[in-house]
Amino acid sequence: MLKKGQTKRIWTKEQKLAIIKRYYEEHISAGSLAKEYDADKGMICRWIRSYNQQGEAAFDSKSYRKGNPFSALHTSKSLTENDRLRLQLAKLEIENERLKKGYLVKGVGANKVFVTLKDANMK
Repeated sequence: MLKKGQTKRIWTKEQKLAIIKRYYEEHISAGSLAKEYDADKGMICRWIRSYNQQGEAAFDSKSYRKGNPFSALHTSKSLTENDRLRLQLAKLEIENERLKKGYLVKGVGANKVFVTLKDANMK
């Protein structure tokens, strides 16, 4: 967890491999390396575990988040009939789940307001 005023540090593949190399070749503990590099000990232990399982490929860049598949459909002007119906179905399913939980959404974007059903006028 980041401390107040601290920013998230991004470690490159080369930096991670250099730390792991020192761990194995110089027999320096993960705790000592964490202090030296101002890193979290648990993070270094995770890197070592990943390196043991997958080798250097563990640190190749990956895309972890796929995002919302329907977000591109909202801005697309030329939707096929099938895509348009899928988008409409997804919107209705979301609305249905919100109603089950007891709230409505009014407005769009930054002006979106969540209204509980006990406050809403259903007439």
